[in-house]
Amino acid sequence: MSETRPLSPAQERALDLVSYLAVNLVDHPDAVKVDLVTEEDREVFRVHLHAEDQGQFIGKNGQTARAIRTLLGAINARGNQRFALEIVDEPEATDD
Repeated sequence: MSETRPLSPAQERALDLVSYLAVNLVDHPDAVKVDLVTEEDREVFRVHLHAEDQGQFIGKNGQTARAIRTLLGAINARGNQRFALEIVDEPEATDD
């Protein structure tokens, strides 16, 4: 269960960035969902994607995901929050 809370300006900017990149990197943008959850001392952006889009979002040898994490690190450097990126494995939908 998640509670709705106001986001800080840094959280909003980071959420907008991750959402924008995710939607524009994949073939199924309508399936993209980005959640912000707090874990211990950091904020985690959980990116939910269509199963066929995970490879595109992660990139060859993880380069795209690494680049997004680097951008989040730059936002971290400007503030006092720690952001992380997590790509959530979604089970493939089956046609019964």
